[in-house]
Amino acid sequence: MDILIVESDPDLGDLWARHLRREGGTVSLVQTQSAAILALQSGRFDIIVLDLMLTEGSALAVADFASYSSPETRVVFVTDTSFFSDGSIFALSANACAYVRSSTTPEDLAAIVEHHGKPR
Repeated sequence: MDILIVESDPDLGDLWARHLRREGGTVSLVQTQSAAILALQSGRFDIIVLDLMLTEGSALAVADFASYSSPETRVVFVTDTSFFSDGSIFALSANACAYVRSSTTPEDLAAIVEHHGKPR
């Protein structure tokens, strides 16, 4: 499974990437909107793990670009805030498949990625 992680916190992104690689995923890790767009232009991903509150750029712009360029790519939004906790992210992003807290364990995140990243 090809996975793109877009996470502003390099330590958290690296933790997730290491765990997903151990689970057999091919992982690309970036920290900004522009790097995520470049990655999406360069390759195809089954699923994106996307920090909703990027420090550089917009997570919704990344999700919109992914939806346009690769409609089958799903997005797991991750956040450490209560913003969008009402589920409205699913109305804003057509390719959203999950919304989880940044504190979600790597094992649980891997299970979510495995479930939603499988080809439909």
